[in-house]
Amino acid sequence: MEDKKHLDAVSAAGLLVAMGIIYGDIGTSPLYTLRAIIGPDNIIRADVIRGALSCVLWTLTLQTSVKYVILILRADNRGEGGIFALYALVRRHARWLTLPAIIGGAALLADGIITPPISVSSAVEGLRLIYPSITDFQIIEIVIAILTILFLIQAFGTNVVGTAFGPIMLVWFVMLATLGIIQIAHAPGVLAAINPYYAWWLLVKYPGGFWLLGSVFLCTTGAEALYSDMGHCGRSNIRVSWVFVKTCLLLNYFGQGAWLLGIQGQTLKERIPFYEVMPPWFLTIGISIATAATVIASQALISGSFTLISEAIRLNFWPKVRLRYPSVQKGQLYVPSVNMLLWAGCVGVVLYFQKSSNMEAAYGLAITLTMLMTTMLMSYYLYTHKYQAWWVVLFLTVYLGIEGSFLIANLIKFPHGGWVSMLIGVTIAGVMYIWLQAFQIKLRLTEYVRIDQYTQAIKELSRDISIPKYATHIVFMSNAARQSEIESKIIYSIFQKRPKRADIYWFVHVDTTDDPYTMEYKVNTIAPDDAYKVTFKLGFRVEQRINLFFRKVIEDMVKNKEVDITSRYESLSRQNVIGDFRFVVLEKFLSFENELPTRERIIMNIYFSIKSFTTPEDRWFGLDSSSVKIEKVPLVIRPVENVQLKRITT
Repeated sequence: MEDKKHLDAVSAAGLLVAMGIIYGDIGTSPLYTLRAIIGPDNIIRADVIRGALSCVLWTLTLQTSVKYVILILRADNRGEGGIFALYALVRRHARWLTLPAIIGGAALLADGIITPPISVSSAVEGLRLIYPSITDFQIIEIVIAILTILFLIQAFGTNVVGTAFGPIMLVWFVMLATLGIIQIAHAPGVLAAINPYYAWWLLVKYPGGFWLLGSVFLCTTGAEALYSDMGHCGRSNIRVSWVFVKTCLLLNYFGQGAWLLGIQGQTLKERIPFYEVMPPWFLTIGISIATAATVIASQALISGSFTLISEAIRLNFWPKVRLRYPSVQKGQLYVPSVNMLLWAGCVGVVLYFQKSSNMEAAYGLAITLTMLMTTMLMSYYLYTHKYQAWWVVLFLTVYLGIEGSFLIANLIKFPHGGWVSMLIGVTIAGVMYIWLQAFQIKLRLTEYVRIDQYTQAIKELSRDISIPKYATHIVFMSNAARQSEIESKIIYSIFQKRPKRADIYWFVHVDTTDDPYTMEYKVNTIAPDDAYKVTFKLGFRVEQRINLFFRKVIEDMVKNKEVDITSRYESLSRQNVIGDFRFVVLEKFLSFENELPTRERIIMNIYFSIKSFTTPEDRWFGLDSSSVKIEKVPLVIRPVENVQLKRITT
């Protein structure tokens, strides 16, 4: 109920936060969208201008307003949004939904590598109007410097910087609207483009007009961010603020259109319509505000990528990499490895394409796939939540048609740079697929045993003074979801590898729930004062700090007199000394003694190769390294059968 209240509450502070966090990408699209549609060498025609503006208006209306703001924001997972949160809501209904979730998530991450370079480059290129002698190389240096500083400050968190985002973006949108109104006042006839006829004419009647959809799509690329960041801002704050943001965007687009109508018959060449509508005296201020807005847009994409990766890890889509939480603020997250990869990707994009006009070819193709996948998942969400069938079919048909058209139009970009974002997306999707498949292979072939079959043996081992005591308390991390089971590998570790005598044996299992912020646990008493199984239920956005959580469980159990954790050595017991705790983490490796089908062998080899570069299990669970024992156990998936070995005698 609290989530519902937070989601639907509207406040001035919430509206300002929404302005700063979620509208960076879509809010900076006027920098490059109309320039991309018109092209540098095409003769400017009034009918094409009106058609382009009409397409932008109705794309923002149908794609952003209707699909995302009105419909998709309904599908919240306890207040959280985004493609993985939506997948978590519907995955139990159909296994095939994993595929659209992986494709959509991978494409969204690929988009996060293209967006910062194109946004920052578009803003910085305005410097040519003030300093005509500035070279392309100098602009590239400035763009890379801005991006590098942006990625460096991620380690400190964005809490302090974030407080300024809202006011800066408010200034940005007011500037967009003001510049647009001034131009529209000189050519009010441009408002005729509100008529959807002009959009129809451009797409159907104008030669090659359909393929311009690839550039028109640039105006709505940030729509997915409205859904992804719902947890930060609240549904109602997004809906209310979008009315203001959309108005400002359209006023600026139509203002640029009014200016273009004034230069009919000419070509754009190097001119940027966004900066041409500014008075000369305002250029320095305008470029500064634009650069700040693009940095904020980039920040939003980077933060979104961190959140997406953390969700992917807990859904078993991504390797367990190191996560850091720079502040106590909800949603503040830093992923060092992803930060480094994003920075390298952004710098590579800047160096390869050099100009924002070249980057436009790589932009849009990946995010179209994300939107298509979101449409498929949302359709299934509507179906499982008992919406009328004709509503579901209508939604699916309309948006598969719209986004399918955008995808086809964007495919023309593939040889001109679109292949870059697709290559990045395919690589990310490949890692996700391999990780999920490896997880399922291990899960299917891991052997579990009932704990009660070994209860007596555990009691006897605990009291066998002929065996040196390994620790007062041994804590095994277990993957067994059932309360009554543990892996056979743990039994092997206790009794056979090296007998591990302890006063109390603890088996800890972590269950990642589909709710984002669940923090619960339950205890199964296997044998009083001898063996317990603790199961943590943690949301897919909760940091797994098992050391801290386990300490809390022990405190609760001692308080309730469910367990005695004092040392059983007489001298120490009289002093009420608490016994030591030793965590044992079993780390699997691929044994040579197996015979796998070719596909599974390739998957497992790639899985273990990637795993060697990722965060160790003990650090992932948040365990104190001084009290952890990493024990390597072979993952003998399928032993080789019928070994042809013959004994000979001399």
